[in-house]
Amino acid sequence: MLRNLEGNLIRCCICNIVPTKTVNGMKTNITRILTNKKQFLDLLLLGDEQESMINRYLERGEMFVLEENGIKAVCVVTDEGEGTCELKNIAVVPNAQRQGYGKELINFLITYYSGKYDRMLVGTGDVPSTIAFYLHCGFTYSHRVENFFITHYDHLIIEDGIQLKDMVYLKYVMNKSFSIRAAQQSDAIELKDLFQNTVLSVNR
Repeated sequence: MLRNLEGNLIRCCICNIVPTKTVNGMKTNITRILTNKKQFLDLLLLGDEQESMINRYLERGEMFVLEENGIKAVCVVTDEGEGTCELKNIAVVPNAQRQGYGKELINFLITYYSGKYDRMLVGTGDVPSTIAFYLHCGFTYSHRVENFFITHYDHLIIEDGIQLKDMVYLKYVMNKSFSIRAAQQSDAIELKDLFQNTVLSVNR
């Protein structure tokens, strides 16, 4: 059993993933949710405020919940193929934000998916504070999709006083050889040259 945002008990089919850890001196537990994922819709809407968009990935994704005297954070990760998974949604209960729970959950995901995927992507709005959070977690810039929030959402999305337009993607490389393979396959001549020169220097 877990507790919802109002603290009421709800029934979910879950399985424990990791032993209890300590965040800010408090013990936390991370579990994977197998059924009744919509029970967490209110919390998911904090990370992605349009239900129809959540419906696109909720059932095909893997959901995890972090608890410490109640639910503190939730996330959904999907398989995007070609060695890539994507963190589609991560949200922390408002009164538990900026206390390390989001970073703890991301650290767990990186450990959990290492060996299963080459890299993890996350897409977010072009908001400095949010991008800084992911950079602090070890992500680096990948690419952007212009006007994503304008095209795919039925209302304006405002975050930290900024209207979201482009989707900014960041990546976390879990398999270091993935970066080398990407360099080999790149169409950028300078990146190919960099790779070849590095190999030649090492083999001399």
